[in-house]
Amino acid sequence: MSQSVVTRFAPSPTGYLHIGGARTALFNWLLARQTGGKMLLRIEDTDRERSTEGAISAIIDGMKWLGLDWDGETIYQFARADRHREVAAQMLASGGAYKCYATPAELDEMRDLARKEGRPPRYDGRWRELGGTEAEAKALAEGRKAVIRLKAPREGETVIEDKVQGRVTFPNKDLDDLVLLRSDGNPTYMLAVVVDDHDMGVTQIIRGDDHLTNAARQTHIYQAMGWDVPAFAHIPLIHGPDGAKMSKRHGALGVDAYRALGYLPEALRNYLARLGWSQGDREFFSTPELVEAFSLDQVHRSPARFDYVKLENMNGQYMRAMDDAPLLEQFIASLPYLPNGPELAAQLDDRKKAQLGSAMSGLKERAKTLVELADGAQFLFAQRPLSYDEKARDLLGEAGRAHLAALAPKLEALPEWSAAAAEAAVRAHVAETGAKLGQVAQPLRAALTGRATSPGIFDVLVTLGREESLGRIRDAAQGGAPNV
Repeated sequence: MSQSVVTRFAPSPTGYLHIGGARTALFNWLLARQTGGKMLLRIEDTDRERSTEGAISAIIDGMKWLGLDWDGETIYQFARADRHREVAAQMLASGGAYKCYATPAELDEMRDLARKEGRPPRYDGRWRELGGTEAEAKALAEGRKAVIRLKAPREGETVIEDKVQGRVTFPNKDLDDLVLLRSDGNPTYMLAVVVDDHDMGVTQIIRGDDHLTNAARQTHIYQAMGWDVPAFAHIPLIHGPDGAKMSKRHGALGVDAYRALGYLPEALRNYLARLGWSQGDREFFSTPELVEAFSLDQVHRSPARFDYVKLENMNGQYMRAMDDAPLLEQFIASLPYLPNGPELAAQLDDRKKAQLGSAMSGLKERAKTLVELADGAQFLFAQRPLSYDEKARDLLGEAGRAHLAALAPKLEALPEWSAAAAEAAVRAHVAETGAKLGQVAQPLRAALTGRATSPGIFDVLVTLGREESLGRIRDAAQGGAPNV
């Protein structure tokens, strides 16, 4: 493939970066990086009522979080409206477009008649050849304002050689003369997209298959201007686990929500790449491997189903495979976005960071998301006296407290505070009392963390340190702990 490939991601800033939009951006990014080409970012903000600065910021932030960088400056479609009007005027002058003075009532009549006759509701082209005639003069005299319409071909067919959908044929009789400029002089989306893609040098368009019909209509604009038509690849939409189109009832839709749910960007990237694209049965790809392996030829035509369980499992495997230091860095960077994360971030000092680093290997083994990791790390941030959950309180009955009371002085007497030394002391107590290890270790876990599950208990002792550990053990042994 040529190294002159130019792709683009062109979201509308009417809300968050949708998970489907993120996958579209990823596919464009992968192809551009694979070929040594460019991926451009265009914000399609022509809908001024719905476009917001907040949405633009959310899209750009989501792209950056996912690691999808783009080339050059961000293009804003609305700022190019004069250029769009200029192209419409050129088409009008060349005969590729015409002025249409049909009223809203007349357009309604056309649609009603088409429905009665079982035809798709289409504009009937009545103004195609009336420019400069008495009919136009009469319309002007009545104060009618014209729209500018494309003079689309009526005979034959338009063929799209789509890199995902294959050869798709559209009878031209089914494609009416679309509006290029509204009566107020504002360009339509269909015109703006074509002009921008041409001026930006886009050679490959990758977008959702809900735009497939648009490809035929937009091809007519390219042809009317004598411009090269870019290659098309229309990818299937993402469906929910039930096979229905992805919607709010299926759960998180925006990339920002997945960040707040504690997913790693590299895991989400990997998962999104495998939604609708495959290379055999292989599931896991590093980003460089994705760049090397990706191919539009291997993108499926049928919709992909979003599987939250699969994503969660993949994220957990990514977390466990990461070295502790970079995972800690990502965790800290994610705290502002996680539930209760800002409160944890406010307590982070050098000592807490060191404790988190020390506990990370144990924490990540029991977590599939950063939210679960934060939950597992709560014992590091807990203040004495600890609150105990129900299972922990059950472990701190009379027998459990007795073991803790007997164990505390033995731990305090250790010359070296290490996991090995603590384990030896606990095992010696077990041998001395004839208890089972779990009958001692589980109350110890409850005393130190407030829970019945945690990283390795001897590692927890080391992470908390001698003074804090002994304080928590004595608190529990005295039975003065509140419920959660």
